[in-house]
Amino acid sequence: MSSNEQSTEPSNESTHPVSYDVSYGDHPAPIPFTAPWVYEIHFPCDPRGPRIVRGTLRAVLHAHGIGELTDRAELLTCELATNSVRHTKGPVIVRMHWLCPALRVSVWDASPDLPPFAPGAAMPDPTALCGRGLPIIESLADRWGGCGAVDGPDGGRGGKTIWFELALGGDFRPPSPMLAA
Repeated sequence: MSSNEQSTEPSNESTHPVSYDVSYGDHPAPIPFTAPWVYEIHFPCDPRGPRIVRGTLRAVLHAHGIGELTDRAELLTCELATNSVRHTKGPVIVRMHWLCPALRVSVWDASPDLPPFAPGAAMPDPTALCGRGLPIIESLADRWGGCGAVDGPDGGRGGKTIWFELALGGDFRPPSPMLAA
């Protein structure tokens, strides 16, 4: 067979997945699984923002190999981001911070008012239009809390941050949630 012809005979090569030694050229190799990282998304007070955050969060968690946290992280992040859009007038910042073995997601908005919350309170009536957010966070997060901010991003007005943590494997649980003024 000449060098320009292609063989139609089956190859003797293995059909099993092959491990490749990937070269990243001038780019750095991916960071180790245990290395900390931070991603931050800034968006205006726009109802499309939570959907954009959800897709970004899903992509980030899967890219870093912690997809098992995605469902809870997505639900809790969207709850907080949606509340920020619904109850405030300014921008929103969602920050994803990995400190192996825990993911911390914090949502900052321009309102300085912390939401009312009574730890251990019963879930609102199923027909209620609001009031489920923090009870959902309390039940699904490994740790969570919130605080008012003296200075906002870029030196702006303070606002507040509500955050939650999810542990890989769900190994730790806090004594109680904290909302600090």
